[in-house]
Amino acid sequence: MVEPIREHEREQLNALQRAKVRRLSQPKELNPDEEGGELNIVPFLDIITNVLMFVLATVTVTFTTMIDAAPPSNRPAPRSTVTKPTLSLNVIVLKEGFVVSAYGNRVGPGCTSGGAGLAVAFKDEGGKRDYDWKGLSECAARLKALNEESKAEKQVAITASREIPYQVIVSTMDALRKDDKGQLMFPEVNFGVAK
Repeated sequence: MVEPIREHEREQLNALQRAKVRRLSQPKELNPDEEGGELNIVPFLDIITNVLMFVLATVTVTFTTMIDAAPPSNRPAPRSTVTKPTLSLNVIVLKEGFVVSAYGNRVGPGCTSGGAGLAVAFKDEGGKRDYDWKGLSECAARLKALNEESKAEKQVAITASREIPYQVIVSTMDALRKDDKGQLMFPEVNFGVAK
């Protein structure tokens, strides 16, 4: 067993030895040319992190669905010599339902004949009032089938006031885009300007 060194048996260091011990025990700062092969990867990690954040932010934008739509035009309609009536389907989205016009006239309630009022009003299901998307789709299909020339038309104009939520406008476009059998009705959507 080793006995501890007693205080009076310890050697005393002189001033020169103490200075050398102090000098050797302090950390030494290296010159830039003496850094000894250590690689500082912090700037590299900063760049990789920024690139990764950019990629993650743009990936969500890339997979969103795009709906083709044309903005309203300020140009006057060209004069036409066609005397046959065209469908010219227009749908106005209101808080209470849809106003539909076709062949230059408004369509009345129930979408069966001409007249004023809402062509497709809200529906009540289980005490909940909501837009009648199926009724709007059936109304558009019925109007398109009235005339042989209108079967080839693919454009619809949708107008809505500012207080109508965006999702309602998108759902209106979806209801007019395809019928209940999945066949395309009006894939080309033009937005009208609310007056």
